[in-house]
Formats: sequence, C-alpha cells, structure tokens
Amino acid sequence: MLAVVEIQYIRQEANLKGRSYAEIARRMNIDPRTVKKYAEMEDFTPVKKKQKRKAPVMDPVKPILDKWIKEDLGKKKKYRRTAKRMYTMLKEQHNFKGSYRSVRRYVQERKEELLEELETAVLPLETRPATAQVDLGMAPFIYQGEYVELPFIVVSFPDSNAAYTQVLLFENTEWILEALKRIFHHMGQVPRVIRFDNLSAAVKRILPNGDRELTDIFQRFVLHYGFECEFCNVGRGNEKGNVESKINYIRNNFFLPEQRIDDLEQFNQQLLEKCEEDWERPHYRKERSIANLFEEEKNFFLQLPEKEFECVRYEEVKADKYGFIRFETNQYSTSPQFAKKKLIAKISYNEIEILTEDYISIIKHKRMYEKTQRSLKWQPYLTLMAKRPNALKYTSFYDQMPEEWRNYLSNCTTEEKKKALELLASLLKEHDFELATQALRLAGQVVEHPDIESIKQIFYQLINGRGIRKNIDLKSDIPVMPEASRGVQHYDQLYKQSGGELNGSPDQRICQTIKVELDSEEQPSDSS
Repeated sequence: MLAVVEIQYIRQEANLKGRSYAEIARRMNIDPRTVKKYAEMEDFTPVKKKQKRKAPVMDPVKPILDKWIKEDLGKKKKYRRTAKRMYTMLKEQHNFKGSYRSVRRYVQERKEELLEELETAVLPLETRPATAQVDLGMAPFIYQGEYVELPFIVVSFPDSNAAYTQVLLFENTEWILEALKRIFHHMGQVPRVIRFDNLSAAVKRILPNGDRELTDIFQRFVLHYGFECEFCNVGRGNEKGNVESKINYIRNNFFLPEQRIDDLEQFNQQLLEKCEEDWERPHYRKERSIANLFEEEKNFFLQLPEKEFECVRYEEVKADKYGFIRFETNQYSTSPQFAKKKLIAKISYNEIEILTEDYISIIKHKRMYEKTQRSLKWQPYLTLMAKRPNALKYTSFYDQMPEEWRNYLSNCTTEEKKKALELLASLLKEHDFELATQALRLAGQVVEHPDIESIKQIFYQLINGRGIRKNIDLKSDIPVMPEASRGVQHYDQLYKQSGGELNGSPDQRICQTIKVELDSEEQPSDSS
C-alpha cells in the first residue's frame, strides 16, 4: 500500500485538479492502475492485520534466505537460485529440519515483498534504493599546463547520498558512456534505475507525447547493462535535485582551486578512490555513515554483465584523393591505395580507427578535438614512396618530415634513399617519428653520413633501453707487465743441476732433461 501522503497527492491531482491517471503515474513513477485504484477508492477503513504466529523451524533460517534472495535480485533470472536449491543448501549447510513447502512459500512471499519495496518506495521518490541520478557540471583545471574549463559527470545515489565523479575531456556521447562504464565496473554492480536530464548523448529528440527517441549507442548501452532509464521533464531539473546538489559539492570540495591534470586517466582513477573516502562522513538525515548506507543499498543493485561494453560508434566516410578521411572538422590519414574509396570510421572517446568496408583495420589515430587539425601516419605513405624515391622531394609529405631526415635523404644516392624509406616504413609501423629521428641523430654523431644498418642498430638499442654504446677509455696508470723470457736455457739449467752434460741439439737436450727426471722418480728410496 502507498503512504498516506502519496494517496492524498493522487486524490488531489485527480479529483481536484482533473489531471489524467497516466500523467499522475508518470510524475510519481508508479503504475496508472495504482493511481486509478486510490483515486476511485471509497472505503479507507483500516483492516486489522492477521497476527503472525511464531515458526520455530523457519524463523532461524529466514535471515539466511533473505540474504540469498537479495543477492539474487541483482542477477539475471537464469542465474538466480530456485526455492528448491535454497532448500537443499539449508539442509546441507545449516542442518535444516523443515519442509520444502515451507521454504518455497516463504521465498515466494519474500521475493514479492522485496520487489514491491523497489517499485513503491516511500517519498521522496528519488530515494528509492539502487536508483541513481546523472548530470554534468563544469570546473576549471590546469590541463597539461594550460588553464581550461572541462566538463565532469556525477553519478549520485540519493538513498545513501553516495556519489562518483569523472572528468571528461569533451562533452560527447563516447566520453559520457565511457565514464559511466568505468563507474559501473569500479563498483562491480549496476544501478537498477538511472535518471537523466535530456542529454544530447542519450536523447535524439523529445516526441510530442513525452517519449524520447534515443541514440543508437545509448540504447545499446542500456540493453547491455540492463538498467532502466528515466528522463526528467523539460525544464524540471528539480526532478533530480540530489545530483544537482552533488555537482556543487564536488566542484567546491574536489576541484577548487584549479586542480592540475597531467595524466587524465590516472587523475580519474584517483577520483573514484577520493569519492569513496568522502563517504566516511555521516548522512545529512539518517545519522549513519554514507559508506555504511551505500553498502546496504548495493544489495539491490544489478549484476555486471560478463563483458564490458565497447563505447564506440561507426560512421561511413570517404577518403579524398590523398587518402585522408574527414571526421567532424579534422582529417585522418589512411593510405594512398584507399584514395577516393568508401571506408568506415570506428569512433571511441580517444581513438579513431579506420576500417575497410569489410571491417578490416587499416590504421588507428588518436582522436583530435581541436578544430581543423590533421593526423598523418607516415608508414603507409613511405611504403609507396620507397618504390619511387626520387619523387619524394616533390610530395607534400617531404616538407612535413623532420629536418634531420630531409637533410639525410638529400645526401643519399637513389639506392640509399630507397633503403632509408623502407627502413622508415618498417620502424613507423609500431613507433613514432621521434624515436627514428633520435636514432638518426645519434648515428650522425659517430659518422657524418651513417649507413642504414647503423641507424637501424641504434634504433633497436633505443627501444630495448640500451642506447648508443660508448668507447672504453683505458687508464694511463695501468702497471707494465714484466717481459717473459722463453727458450731452452731453462732446460739447460735444470739438466746441469741434475749432473748431466749438455750435448746435441736443443730438442735432444730437452729429451735428455725429461729422461733424467723420469729416472730419478723411478729410483727406489732407502726406506723401501
């Protein structure tokens, strides 16, 4: 049954102001049949409730069953424990002596009660468990050394007053969905209901009857994570008052004065942890910590799906005569072989991947948000230029190459130029031009015009962390070793000490010496 204040509101709106049941139901987020029931009800005489009898067998296990039922409410239906399975678990784990029929009846009744609690929570409506509100704010930052204003998204949970936030680089669909996804996976769960403003990232247009036509990627996002989305009436921001207050709170307590951001990914990860630290304070009305309340609220959340949602959308594009495609106001290179051909752009919050019509990847670019920029990946063009190296100087790409490479190529023969371009085409598949230029610069410190193999060797030393090797300078104070004397005079001296005479050639004298030594070893001692 609804609370008295809710019933009064229904009867006032319907009977005094003449509003339709459907409109009242939409405002209160309840079923129109419930509105009709209370608007037309004639008898409000209280009904005496039936007294509950004590159940000595079932009462001890009811908290256990409640826990299991709440855990399963967040899971897909096919993953929930049946009453039969719960009965078996009670017998195996808790030595339950009751009947299966008693367990089945209690589980069925308790599920209905819990679901009714979710559907008809007490006023205010925004404090239903597992319900979230989402909105965007703006704050000043020092981003990569520059003063800028950046949007941030807030997901608040009015029932516990908890909230998460993430800073966005740009206010578009991909950034917003990516931020929501990160918050879901950080929590390990998904809210049952999320109330939005009429964000352009989610809503294409508002239809005359109040329904919304949603963007394709947002619809897929909602289906993937399984939550129910609600939208505020136009110009009625107070319908998500909790998140409106949270935006001001987070701006004042987290972002002012201007925070320095060098690595946005790292900054956002730290923000999630900072939000949770903030929950240690007491709830403004319930006199318990926000962290404790949120932990209880999570019992009503949905389970995460097995896979993360890929927050991307696809657009058909066409390359110009140079192989560039245009997205928004910027240009991205592909390859000369795709000039004038239809292609597909796979767009995420931070990357543009260009695909063939068969969805085979051609190349990836960092997504640019500044206007009229051009992103050029050299590797496909260098492969083509290596076949006609003498034409390189007459292309627009030559003027855009680093100065060191232009100077080097201008002093190359045709064959050297071909090999240099082939090397660059190979190196730039996985690395940027800066590293290749550094390798050329280091090789040029050894010889004025290094060969291709030297540049290649230094490049791979750089990527493996060894750099260029230096010659070892020997110290001047190393002691001089005495000169070793060699010759048969050593054997002559030994032979004389043994009492022999020196006759014959040096080789013969050596043999004589060895024979004397052997004879002396074989001669028995006096003791034997």
